[in-house]
Amino acid sequence: MSTTQTILVTGGSGQLATSLSNIGGTRIHRVGRPEFDFDNPEAIAELVRSIKPSAVVNGAAWTAVDLAESESEGAKRGNHTGPEELAKACAEAGIPFIHVSTDYVFSGDKGSPYQETDPTTPQTVYGRTKADGEQAVLAANPKTVILRTAWVYSAHGKNFVKTMINAGAKNPALKVVGDQHGNPTSSDDLAAAILAILAKIENEGWQPHFAGIYHAAGTGETTWHGLAVAALDAAAEHGQKKPEVTAIRTEDWPTPAKRPQDSRLDCSKLERVFGVRLPAWEDSVQQTVARLFA
Repeated sequence: MSTTQTILVTGGSGQLATSLSNIGGTRIHRVGRPEFDFDNPEAIAELVRSIKPSAVVNGAAWTAVDLAESESEGAKRGNHTGPEELAKACAEAGIPFIHVSTDYVFSGDKGSPYQETDPTTPQTVYGRTKADGEQAVLAANPKTVILRTAWVYSAHGKNFVKTMINAGAKNPALKVVGDQHGNPTSSDDLAAAILAILAKIENEGWQPHFAGIYHAAGTGETTWHGLAVAALDAAAEHGQKKPEVTAIRTEDWPTPAKRPQDSRLDCSKLERVFGVRLPAWEDSVQQTVARLFA
């Protein structure tokens, strides 16, 4: 992307927006609350008109999975009707809209990695509002690219990897769910993928076949227990004492919202269309932990 082109990124203080800002530099214009808020839809179109970006990346969402079970209206505004308004504003401006979605649109009982053509079968309010949001933004703007990602972590913000390292520093033993499978994704890797997608769109002009849903997650798979062990092994290399990490079953750690048991994503379409493949999750965990200890 040329440096003159502004990329508007919502979810201003979130992991992805921070990564995009760190990697993309001055062309990234981050907005967040109170300036940008899906609870105030009237201001959305005005913001897009005033900033005049060349593209918008929506990193804003209702991500409190358990709270969504009791706060469905808030989750709907954050994941469905709010993004729909933003997609409409992008359509009005004639610009591409990149929308971030989730592996939680699937139930997790397929038994093999999900492809973009698999039907969505969300088990939670969060997953349902995200699935509804996908359809709404696709309908609102023909220049929409949806990226479903999973298990996002980084050296900044609140996330599982940081939580494990902090817990490991204080406790000699930890219990972590070991029977849910997925693809850990570094927000830095996801941000780099988004910038590569936008660069291709800019270089080639918008092509109709760019539109649609893509899976964009770290390469390789593991469990939450596997991710915890990898993070704590990396922390041990930086001098932190390693706790004992025991794998437990999902039912031993009950939550209000049901997590998908196996939400692995097949990301080959992203590589086919955009030439983008995210790095191996193990390498990215090591880099993230190194940054945390730097």
